[in-house]
Amino acid sequence: MMMSVMMSMMVAMVVTVMVTVVMMVSMMMTVMVVMTMMVMMPMVMMVMMSMMVVVSVVMMVSMMMAMVMMVAMMMTMMMAVVMMMSCFYII
Repeated sequence: MMMSVMMSMMVAMVVTVMVTVVMMVSMMMTVMVVMTMMVMMPMVMMVMMSMMVVVSVVMMVSMMMAMVMMVAMMMTMMMAVVMMMSCFYII
């Protein structure tokens, strides 16, 4: 039973790491886009607008993914707690 609890904890840790990585990647993408905008400022504004739209969409998707990951983490934690409770009850 303890093995299952450990597994759930490991899964939660992995999920947290994944979320952090996704957040970092999204931040890097936004920074890169902003830098390109600064460089291309004299150029077409339409391109900038489209870039902004794409970035906003990407950010929204990443946020949704992060929310889903958080929910999954909470579920895993709850499962671990339930497992512990069941262990105690069995004992």
